[in-house]
Amino acid sequence: MSQSPAQTEGLLLSVRNLQVAFRGDESLVYAVKNISFDLAQGQTLGIVGESGSGKSATALAIMGLLGESGKITNGEVLFRPSGEVPIDLVRVSPKKMLKYRGDRMAMVFQEPMTSLNPLFTCGYQVIEAIRLHRQVSQQEAEKLTIQLFDEVQLPNPQQLIERYPHELSGGQLQRVMIAMAISCNPQLIIADEPTTALDVTVQATILKLLKEIQRSRGMSMIFITHDLGILAEIADRAIVMNQGEVVEDGDTQAIFKAPQHPYTKGLIACRPQPDRQLRLLPTVSDFMEIQNGKMIEKEPNASYLEVVSPEEISNRLTELQKQEPILSVQDLRIEFPIRNILGLKKRYFVAVNNISFDVFRGETLGLVGESGCGKTTTGRAILGLTNGVTGSVKFEGDEISQFRGEALRKLRCDLQVIFQDPYGSLNPRMSVGDTIAEPLLVHSHQERFARYRKSEARRERAAYLLERVGLTKSAMRRYPHEFSGGQRQRICIARALALNPKLIIADEPVSALDVSVQAQVLNLLKELQAEFGLTYIFISHDLGVVKFMSDRIMVMNKGEIVELGTAESIYSNPQQPYTQKLISAIPKAIA
Repeated sequence: MSQSPAQTEGLLLSVRNLQVAFRGDESLVYAVKNISFDLAQGQTLGIVGESGSGKSATALAIMGLLGESGKITNGEVLFRPSGEVPIDLVRVSPKKMLKYRGDRMAMVFQEPMTSLNPLFTCGYQVIEAIRLHRQVSQQEAEKLTIQLFDEVQLPNPQQLIERYPHELSGGQLQRVMIAMAISCNPQLIIADEPTTALDVTVQATILKLLKEIQRSRGMSMIFITHDLGILAEIADRAIVMNQGEVVEDGDTQAIFKAPQHPYTKGLIACRPQPDRQLRLLPTVSDFMEIQNGKMIEKEPNASYLEVVSPEEISNRLTELQKQEPILSVQDLRIEFPIRNILGLKKRYFVAVNNISFDVFRGETLGLVGESGCGKTTTGRAILGLTNGVTGSVKFEGDEISQFRGEALRKLRCDLQVIFQDPYGSLNPRMSVGDTIAEPLLVHSHQERFARYRKSEARRERAAYLLERVGLTKSAMRRYPHEFSGGQRQRICIARALALNPKLIIADEPVSALDVSVQAQVLNLLKELQAEFGLTYIFISHDLGVVKFMSDRIMVMNKGEIVELGTAESIYSNPQQPYTQKLISAIPKAIA
């Protein structure tokens, strides 16, 4: 249906009845199902939804980047550059699309490391983008690149143009991508999950930077995310997508304060609530369910709103600390050699600087801080997975920091780990059943695991653990690539439980998951802790998640402990400026 001039005045982009499909094994799979929306000039439109909702497919369709496997089967994307006749991007030739992509429209992708060529310097890649669309000399392009690096607040722009992607942090790489995106002064910029897996402080900086650039250059922006809290920080208007369809569309603040669709209500509710300690987090399934392909709204269930009282929290802490610590770390120091060009040790980098702390049996100690603060290194040192360690690490009274060989292998039964990337920590060539059963086979020579020398016993244990983490026995025959990110993390949890460990180190186990899947995994970890009497060290850069999970929180910065206390006191009354900075960086809609 065509629009009148009055209806289109001030609009930069109009998407009408857009339908996007990808080739499946036997038929087309529709990722976007007849969606429509408008984007005004100078406006920021947020698109929110879980993985598979069609957010990124919508963006790729607008940019003409669907590739050979995807195609637009219906609809139009009307782009109205200032002072020009509207053009339907669906029907322009690939050659003409190049004129618009990068020049009039640009995109910032989720993972900058895979978006930049590791063989070329960051400066070269931005200069290349400028010269592709603008008639300028190499010298002029280099000057513009330095100006752009300065605009996106990169330190030492003149030096950074000579550095390669692997030499920059995640936040710096994302700034390079933003500089490249705005290099030709586009009228539309699409940011696809640009802050996912970034530290909360870096995330806040990137959001602020995008808002400043958008305002100063008068650009329109489409901001894609799975987190409504982030959306409330940056977007004027929002559309909520689920299974390829728009389920809610309107003013961002209005949607956040009074969501109408049960899916939107679920997305908002499943974030940890800083002002109250819920026993379990609600999930999207508490608000809606799919029956025969149709969404059915469910009656609110008060059980997911059960609040843990301050008295109960206090009593739990008192009982935990009456016992001897299950883990005691004293003066832990970890150094890594920095070698020169000849491979000789030149100096040492101190990753962890003489830290001390205790963990009590059945407790969850949250370990929080920005990337590079020493969180993961501390966890790996406790597990005996890193070198250059000095100090004392005692587990159940035994000094384990010097364990080697068989002693260390036996220790593995009681100390397990859940890694951040579930796909990278699973062997793609092993079935899920074999993956979970492998620790049982490896340790079956020990007397306490003797019964698992029989394959049937290992299969029974694997089947039980899969069911306990919310998967079915049929998953045993399948492989990691056949599961979603949340399901793969459940498999990793099942594997960590195989040997009945006493302490589990969970290293950023939910940072890359959708908020609804994140809630499911966090609830599962809490339920398993109560059932098996587990002790956790829960590592994360997300203070909201850490507060929900933890009895106490330890804040680290530059290899040192800057604050240690109860979860409530750290979150509500932080004493140190660094902790205050972490909390202030949390999106206001969440905090």
